[in-house]
Amino acid sequence: MKEYTTEFLRNIALVSHGGAGKTMLAEAFLHATGATTRLGKVEDGTTVSDYDEEEIRRKISIYSSMIPVEHRDHKINIVDAPGYTDFVGEAISALSVADGAIILVDAVAGVEVGTELAWRYSNDFNLPRFFLINKMDRDNADFEKTYTALEEFARGHGKRTLKVQLPVGEKQNFKGVVDIIGMQAYLGDGKTASEIPADLKDAAEKAHFTLVEAAAEGEDELMEKYLESGSLSDEEIVRGLKDVVHSGEFIPVFCAAGGREIGVLPLLNNLVDLMPSPLNAPKRAAQGRDGEETLKPADTEPLAAYVWKTTADPFVGKMTYFRVFSGSIQADAHVWNQNKAADERMSSLHLQRGKEQIPLKTVHAGDIASVSKLSVTATGDTFCDKNHPLTIARPKFPAALYRVAITPKTQADAAKISPTMTRLCEEDMTLTWQNDPITRETVLQGMGDQHIDVALHRAQTKFQVGLATHEPKIPYREGITRKASAQYRHKKQTGGAGQFGEVHLRIEPYHEGDFEFTDELVGMNLSKSYLPPIEKGIKATMERGAFAGYPMNNVKVIVYDGKEHEVDSKPVAFEIAGREAFKLAVQSAGPVLFEPIMEVHVTVPDANMGDVMSDLNTRRGRVQGTEAEHGSTTVIAHVPMAEMTRYTTQIRSMTGGRGYFTMELHHYDIVPTNVAAPIIEAHKKEMEAKKEE
Repeated sequence: MKEYTTEFLRNIALVSHGGAGKTMLAEAFLHATGATTRLGKVEDGTTVSDYDEEEIRRKISIYSSMIPVEHRDHKINIVDAPGYTDFVGEAISALSVADGAIILVDAVAGVEVGTELAWRYSNDFNLPRFFLINKMDRDNADFEKTYTALEEFARGHGKRTLKVQLPVGEKQNFKGVVDIIGMQAYLGDGKTASEIPADLKDAAEKAHFTLVEAAAEGEDELMEKYLESGSLSDEEIVRGLKDVVHSGEFIPVFCAAGGREIGVLPLLNNLVDLMPSPLNAPKRAAQGRDGEETLKPADTEPLAAYVWKTTADPFVGKMTYFRVFSGSIQADAHVWNQNKAADERMSSLHLQRGKEQIPLKTVHAGDIASVSKLSVTATGDTFCDKNHPLTIARPKFPAALYRVAITPKTQADAAKISPTMTRLCEEDMTLTWQNDPITRETVLQGMGDQHIDVALHRAQTKFQVGLATHEPKIPYREGITRKASAQYRHKKQTGGAGQFGEVHLRIEPYHEGDFEFTDELVGMNLSKSYLPPIEKGIKATMERGAFAGYPMNNVKVIVYDGKEHEVDSKPVAFEIAGREAFKLAVQSAGPVLFEPIMEVHVTVPDANMGDVMSDLNTRRGRVQGTEAEHGSTTVIAHVPMAEMTRYTTQIRSMTGGRGYFTMELHHYDIVPTNVAAPIIEAHKKEMEAKKEE
């Protein structure tokens, strides 16, 4: 493949609801332009884009893949992104390095949940976009109905749609497309133009008139010419359309059947003609030494390249995908990783096409490429010149809210958990993991059950680490609500020196901090030298829990008396006496469990509002208020974490996938007795079982 300079590049992300045909469209692009000799199929696992064994097994895209397509002396970098909500992180990464997006819709299903998501994330990056009504050859395909739905959808977001193509026939008889700009039909593989069929002439004329009007809006000069002569040449139409597409005023609508390669070449022509090259793409900024700098896509500018994806493969090693926003990179050059403050050598630069690697000498400004075997670089890092530091901000990813606790299957796996989790989370910005200090569990968080499932499968196949999952424990805390006192004598005689210690103490709720330990000892009953072991015993109990197995805090302990024995008293005796006296005191101090209460923001279509509100009530939620924005409402509520463990899955099924939510810890509150009793009971049983062991 030859090298392409900035003005001959197009970076286009394919985004949509799952199953709208993105991967097959990418496959058709390759075949139609002669890059492949046969058309692969998703169901056979033979597509260039879905080459990972998990994708072949599940028959869906899980990762974004690069598909460079050469057409009319341009290189179009197609980034095929997954459509399933669980893998939205990959779609956001794909859009973060694109200059335009094609939002596909199924000609039967029309606007779906994933269409809305694809639109929302394309908006975040301010990308010009096309709508493609795909799968026009399906049994119930309906171009007009789907177009009307898209028109309404765009109008709801303050944009207008334009018919740039009309279908010639539909369902089984879908034969080709009419190009409204040049007023010609392209049938079959679309390589040759023909007359517009007679029955479509009127519709085409009408669409052409609307198109010319829209193009005239692009430039004042064109508007004047249009008002004078009533028409524009094809070149002028394209020029005017370019302006209104780049500015995002208009969304052109196309039609195709990717799986049968109908409408594919005309679509590629329009990508070259109407989508921006990196020179006219939405401007990107980076943080420099003296504040923000706007990046200019030219080889002569200082280097700024963003790493949008990394993959680890036992055979190929680590692959790093990056997009050059300014400057250029030569093979074997050294670049500076600004995030890690480290030098990296670009030993082998490639163009990726699915899993195939095409070697490259230079990556020009605006291009997307990959490099293997870097040592420290992770997703989200920026490459630059050491003398001209620049940092490109990472896109915002949705918070991972689906939690599972993971445990190693074998002893060998246990040692590898930490490095494996770190590597998985470095590759995927929507995965996070941590060791929960309260429940002492390793918790992995992702976007949903499929996402977690894929991550664990990767751990097994790529890193040979077997992991089992269970529902994570809730990080409850123990506390007390009133003052109480208790005493305990520890005495042990076993021939020879014994053990003796007696402690009298008071406890009370303490709100200035986690724990305070003081004494009110007078006289000679108890030497102050035994206070440290007493404190040690109490602290250990507070960490492990005094009655339910959860850490306790906000307690003040006062040791006011005790007894010692000149021979048998030892620090260990007072440690035990302090611990047991403390446990007794807790029992009379109105012990309670505290639970984490989350502030939850649930955004749902207005139609689902009632269901969501009543569902939150059954989860012990307290609604704090609502905020409305066009067509949807955000409910703000305080809900116990214990009631939110599988909410990701439940909100999707309640709202047909249209609802989403965010949550963060707000405060801790007392667990109602009816909820706390079984938790305490379960802990008692567990402790008794341990004693019997």
